[in-house]
Amino acid sequence: MTTETTENTSAPAFRYSAVTFDCPDPAELGRFYGEALGLPVAYATDDFVFLGQEGATGLGFSRLADYRRPTWPDPAQEKRAHLDLGVDDLDAAQDRLLALGATLPDFQPSPDRWRVLLDPAGHPFCISTLA
Repeated sequence: MTTETTENTSAPAFRYSAVTFDCPDPAELGRFYGEALGLPVAYATDDFVFLGQEGATGLGFSRLADYRRPTWPDPAQEKRAHLDLGVDDLDAAQDRLLALGATLPDFQPSPDRWRVLLDPAGHPFCISTLA
């Protein structure tokens, strides 16, 4: 069996549109990241919140009934992914995020270059002047 490619055949176009995080409270996590990143709520239900602007990538937050917080840096409950946020001033950004509800874990692998914080649902994320 042979496969022929014709001029009329094309691959579907894909684009990166969002990352969605599991969490116990989509409204709380949506509020946190919405305020931190200046993103509006584009869509919301009791079980899902999507932040974003027309034509740009966004962030989603989906309720998971048996959600278990990551225990970073303890591998007992591994993180699955994390965000890296570029900032101009590490100390000022850290202070702002802590005021919004983030927490600062004791373990910091390279605090002069980047900081690891935990969002209200326990997801680790990094802030860095490198991005």
